[in-house]
Amino acid sequence: MKATLKKKILRHDLLVGTIISLSSPEVSEILSLSGLDWLFVDLEHSALSVREAQTILQAATPKTHCVVRVPSNDEIWIKKCLDIGAEGILVPQIRTRSDAQRAVQLCKYPPKGSRSVGVARAQGYGAKFQDYVASANDETAVILQIEHMAAVENIEMICNVSGIDALFVGPYDLSASMGKTGLTTDPDVKKAISHVTQCATRAGIPLGIFGVSEEAVKPYIENGYTLIAVGIDTMLLGEAAGKISNLLKS
Repeated sequence: MKATLKKKILRHDLLVGTIISLSSPEVSEILSLSGLDWLFVDLEHSALSVREAQTILQAATPKTHCVVRVPSNDEIWIKKCLDIGAEGILVPQIRTRSDAQRAVQLCKYPPKGSRSVGVARAQGYGAKFQDYVASANDETAVILQIEHMAAVENIEMICNVSGIDALFVGPYDLSASMGKTGLTTDPDVKKAISHVTQCATRAGIPLGIFGVSEEAVKPYIENGYTLIAVGIDTMLLGEAAGKISNLLKS
């Protein structure tokens, strides 16, 4: 039986994926056949709808694990994205302990949380309802995004919240919150990320990060990060096409 995404995260398997921002299910299907471990379906910064996200999940799974980043720490968004069958939810802009507690609560059915009960794709449209509701709390990955200096300042309290399966560092928004937009290798930004790394490691919480290239994420993999997102579907397409064009015209 295939291990769940959550199980792989918690045992610190190295999981390499990319961000999905295009609504084309064919793009996601192609990427799912490429050997990537997971796809990061982005509803925060893309034009994707929940319906389009479901189509992406249908194209990519069960070959490849899928996590959906919701636009905000919001009950409606989280329950809709779980109900379409996301194996994990990535909640952006976590800044405080109470933010982290709310995100965990919204991802869990009672009595562990407050997720409402519906019937949709995740529950096999009803056919697998009892099995799903019995296992969802244990099998759904709750991933919280650390991408603001306020989160760095509160990271020890955030790490003490029960139910967090991974912390995912967003270096670009973090750099922006420090007045250093895009300067992800700035010493102060790196120092802030190092503080997150140390606190999460002490708490035994797996870590993830986004980078635009292999070179950007390699140092973090060497430092124990295991949930890795490299590039974006649009960037990968553009870079591949640009490489061909440059090679043939040079």
